[in-house]
Amino acid sequence: MSDPFSQLAPFVQEYIRRERWDELRPVQLAAIPAILETDDHVLLCSGTASGKTEAAFLPIITELLERPPNSVGVIYISPLKALINDQFQRLDGLLDDSDIPVQGWHGDVPQSTKQRFLRQGRGILQITPESLEAMLLRRHLELGRLFHDLRFVVLDEVHAFINSDRGRQVLCQLQRLELVQRQPPRRIGLSATVGEPERVGAWLAGSTDRKVSVIEEDAGRRRIYLGQEHFVYSEKEGNPDLFDDMAELVGLVPKTLIFVNTRADVEDVVYNLKRRQPVIGDTAVHAHHGSVSAPLREAAETEMRDGTQNSCIAATVTLELGIDIGTLDQVLQLNTTSSVSSLVQRLGRSGRRYNPPRMFLYSTEKESAPNAPAAQLIPWQMLQAIAIVQLFHEERWVEPPQPPSLPTSLLVQQTLSILASSGGLHPRVLASKVLTLTPFAAVSLDQFRDLLRHLLQREIIEQIDRGELLVAPAGERIVNDWHFYATFESRVEFGVRAGTRVIGSVQSPPPKGEVFLLAGRAWEVKEIDERRFIVFVKDARGRTPATWRGEGPPLHDRIAKRVRQVIAEDSQYPWLKSRARTRLASARKLARECHFHCRSLHDIGGGRCLLLPWSGTREINTLLRILAWGGFEVRESIRHYVLEISKGKDNVSRDITDLLNDLPDSQILAAAIPAAELPLGKFDRYTPESLLREAHAMDVLDVERARLVLEQAIARD
Repeated sequence: MSDPFSQLAPFVQEYIRRERWDELRPVQLAAIPAILETDDHVLLCSGTASGKTEAAFLPIITELLERPPNSVGVIYISPLKALINDQFQRLDGLLDDSDIPVQGWHGDVPQSTKQRFLRQGRGILQITPESLEAMLLRRHLELGRLFHDLRFVVLDEVHAFINSDRGRQVLCQLQRLELVQRQPPRRIGLSATVGEPERVGAWLAGSTDRKVSVIEEDAGRRRIYLGQEHFVYSEKEGNPDLFDDMAELVGLVPKTLIFVNTRADVEDVVYNLKRRQPVIGDTAVHAHHGSVSAPLREAAETEMRDGTQNSCIAATVTLELGIDIGTLDQVLQLNTTSSVSSLVQRLGRSGRRYNPPRMFLYSTEKESAPNAPAAQLIPWQMLQAIAIVQLFHEERWVEPPQPPSLPTSLLVQQTLSILASSGGLHPRVLASKVLTLTPFAAVSLDQFRDLLRHLLQREIIEQIDRGELLVAPAGERIVNDWHFYATFESRVEFGVRAGTRVIGSVQSPPPKGEVFLLAGRAWEVKEIDERRFIVFVKDARGRTPATWRGEGPPLHDRIAKRVRQVIAEDSQYPWLKSRARTRLASARKLARECHFHCRSLHDIGGGRCLLLPWSGTREINTLLRILAWGGFEVRESIRHYVLEISKGKDNVSRDITDLLNDLPDSQILAAAIPAAELPLGKFDRYTPESLLREAHAMDVLDVERARLVLEQAIARD
């Protein structure tokens, strides 16, 4: 094999020299021959800021220059508009010396710019899944001219797509594009560390018959600086010790990124750090989440990239993906993530330019009442943080992809999109176009017939005399709404304005005269325009906690079981600081005194019993349904870890044994769920209830694993 650098086009080599790169990074060296010397799809897995984008595009651009395509040569698909803007600037500089145009394409790009790129019909197109859906639907007749010689599809942040309808939508889109192409393009996936990369590679390949070359950075050889501390706080006094400690860390270095799990916590962190200006010095502190206006978020990102300004951003998942915010000195995490994947992604935001990643974890615990039951005295979130770190540290385990068998909401969207773009199709032809798409491989013809009948009954589609199906007027109103392009539900929010300046948005505005936090500042409500969904505010003093509704992400079964192991084992974790070590010791002592580590059923008196299932979200949801079916009164005392059952222990043991002898299957459980409790995706309002129940049985419930939890509980008892 020749030297990878020498395989690159001369102008690409010159760009690397001009930018004064000391050397190509390992993932870049491996990607060049994989892309230039094979015909495989390629999955590049490595940490944030490891050069994955350049690893893909250096050889791709070389290939485009040596064999110019006769249409758009590359589609780059990103989950974020901001990421497209960021990558657009990086690629634009790389392509200055070439004749290869590059164009970002999303809702903020002017129509005149888009039209100019369409007339050229070549180069690199950077686009979101929503804009690509709109192109498939609205520019159906132009697709052949634009993409017939497409060579590559680069899918960025694969890990953010793989377990979502949005990612499955992308797979559908790529298959639909193949109908106008000479041959299917190669797919290049860029991802942070993922679990079971071979399965992720198979997901990336979809229905194509190409092999997938997996290039995975050896994370095991990378040094990591990690610390964790724990703080107990009272509702009355708040948590001053936590924010004093956090402010001290922020003041020590120029650049800090703080991750929290909710938008309300972002506002709380920013408010409290700004009150500690003497400790953080001249460091500017910013809030960054989906309800902060785009200009304010972009201003914070720009300041973070500025090497002359000390800056700190508190953010939710909005900065978990690969938006360039320059070189970070450290990442702080307030309270545990719900997945190993998220921890790894956030950890990887620091450690650029060969410096080891640095992350400090804070866990918090609300002070318990003196007579609180033992299960509520266990710091579950602190234990979960330890478990997540250990799963990655010991095993390099990351959650594997778990695609659903029956993605009903996406099925409705793609059916209407294909039907609307074609103008009309016979049911048999429509079925062949939809059911051959990879995400619908497990959907039966009978299930699809049920969907079409339901859409006909709802007058969303109609059938003409020749037998063809068309989108009916009611369906056209759905398809013609720009919200149709997205698979996720858009929240109805009120825009927040201070004079002419847009601050962000809130879901439920406080009453006139009240104060709330947004973008790290306090605002008083002056007026609320209910018709235009606008809240007019002015600067205010004081604070009211900001709140946004929403459920947390699911927890994998492996994490819950690793929490039990943390309690049961005597291991000392070297990254724990003094308070965390002390709290872990006291938690282990209490848990062992109560036999939490070795028994799952615990009588707490008053005809009540605790069940510790040590299970993930899917198993917990199934357990709740099974126990309700068996006549138990159950409530989740502590999410994922403790269920409270309203029966005495002896009765619970006996009745669970009886229940196990006559356990209902998932179809029976799903049929018993009240219609109002069935979880709905964005387009499931157009799905027949029978199909929703089938999907729930197949993809939400897991009776066999729930059975195992109950059998083990009885056995340990």
